[in-house]
Amino acid sequence: VQLVESGGGSVQAGGSLKLSCSGSGYVFSRCVMDWLRQAPGKEREIVSTISTDDTTAYADSVKGRFTISRDNANNILNLQMNSLKTEDTAVYYCAAICLGFRYWGQGTQVTVSS
Repeated sequence: VQLVESGGGSVQAGGSLKLSCSGSGYVFSRCVMDWLRQAPGKEREIVSTISTDDTTAYADSVKGRFTISRDNANNILNLQMNSLKTEDTAVYYCAAICLGFRYWGQGTQVTVSS
């Protein structure tokens, strides 16, 4: 199982970024997918989750600003991030839970400046 994130970068506060995660080596549609992030000096936290039935959940800090989606046909997980804040600065990871095992991508840096 391989997960590769893309789309990170630097943006000013109030801007938008779209992260994507391309997966291979498993049946994507059977996995619960997460976006997580880790800021310097902080613990990794779950940002958003999408279940196999497309049910979504978000951390309170990103509700109304971030949207998670999945394209099972192409094994792609997306995170649309709008109205970005400086506190959204972190390394963002996608993760898959497939048949009880968790797999991680390598992470992509998102930096939001004021």
